[in-house]
Amino acid sequence: MFTSLIAMRLRYALPAVLPLLLSACGDSYTPVDVYMAKTPECGSWQEGSRFALPRGISVSTSPPVTLPDGGAEFTFVYLVPRGERALFLSREYDVTQPKGPLIAKAQLVTFYQRTTNSPAEIVEVIPKVPDMLIAGATGEETIWRVRLRVTDKLPDRFDVTPPAFEVALHKYPMRTFTYRYFPDRKAYGLCS
Repeated sequence: MFTSLIAMRLRYALPAVLPLLLSACGDSYTPVDVYMAKTPECGSWQEGSRFALPRGISVSTSPPVTLPDGGAEFTFVYLVPRGERALFLSREYDVTQPKGPLIAKAQLVTFYQRTTNSPAEIVEVIPKVPDMLIAGATGEETIWRVRLRVTDKLPDRFDVTPPAFEVALHKYPMRTFTYRYFPDRKAYGLCS
């Protein structure tokens, strides 16, 4: 009798409790500041920008190296914690007018990985943008570093958007990093 009473109560309680239990299993991730620029003029120099994705995955960047011909070299650093992976939804790093049309596709210079406990000199160079970033088993995090180049002269203001990711079967947008030319520094920089 006691077990049938419990079964009857569970039958009525389960429809109310099950959605709560299932929602606790999912990620509560909400992307923040998908577009980096906070002002229309994008006038403030930024030393770097970090964008957090679910499950401890992140991408960060610093000001690019301005090339003599008006192009630039960009570096993006991905951190992937042990046991995690992120699938690229494309392999293109698009350089665009601010929230506008494509200017160029950045060309890959180097793409390499190492775990955070490996010496910086020991890296595995990859000849192309891989399908997926997978954390190594020997360190707490794996660093994936990509260096890109645009040789054409860039305008005074532009955006760079790395490829979006699929993490744990969910697609997530990527931050659009914003840049402008700072005449006082004679260089391109991240701006907000």
